[in-house]
Amino acid sequence: MTLIAIILATLAAGIGSVWIAAALLRADLGGRRRVGPQPLLSLAAGALLATAFMHLLPEAFEGPADAHDLFTVLLLGLVFFFLLDKAELWHHGHEHSAAERHIHGPAHGHAAHDHHHGHHHHGHDGWFLLTGDSVHCFGDGVLIASAFVADMRLGVVAALSVLAHEVPHHIGDLVVLRHSSHHRNAALLKVSLAGAVTALGGMVGYYLVGLWDGALPYFLTIAASSFIYVALADLIPQLQKRLSAAQTLAQIAWLAAGIIAVTVIGALAHHGH
Repeated sequence: MTLIAIILATLAAGIGSVWIAAALLRADLGGRRRVGPQPLLSLAAGALLATAFMHLLPEAFEGPADAHDLFTVLLLGLVFFFLLDKAELWHHGHEHSAAERHIHGPAHGHAAHDHHHGHHHHGHDGWFLLTGDSVHCFGDGVLIASAFVADMRLGVVAALSVLAHEVPHHIGDLVVLRHSSHHRNAALLKVSLAGAVTALGGMVGYYLVGLWDGALPYFLTIAASSFIYVALADLIPQLQKRLSAAQTLAQIAWLAAGIIAVTVIGALAHHGH
């Protein structure tokens, strides 16, 4: 039952996020998107941070593992994801930037230059981008599986948080690949295949946690470090722009909405249980 739930949740998070991203892009055709990446990034950052600090870490620390060991794993996890970022296998800032430029247009000369450079680069490097996506999605699958093994409710919250942060990421992927291939359906298929790797990661994660008895608190801590890293190193820096007071308040509201959504979903799942 747990494995089936993991497969369904990872497919929903992995492929579902791609289709939602494609639907948002399609809704924008012929006009400017009303809900662009900025609100989505804020929402995702709030959801990831709330899931890490209010669900994953508390669950990990309730286990028999030593708190000092778990904090060490948390630190090492952050360093590990930083190294993956350096290898361009985890960070997605450049894809989000491409989506921003696609929607709002290059406001300055250097932005136009960057867009041209990014177009040229990804035209030759689309498969490298998808390789990075696949690694990221595989990792997401392992982390979702760890959460499901700990608690079905925690698994649902983790899967929804992954879904939230993958939607703006996949919007960027689709924009980049469509620019380089000019075939929208091909781009959607490629990104969907990368997203499907989430389910593979989920199955591997389920068996890994089963094999290593007592390792679950450490898996949950690694999951938390992943969520924290993506939120603080990838999403939030893209929100640190000079904005009007109204836009800043909107960002804060969307960030709060992500936190509140995770809190409410967790509370409802707890109550249902």
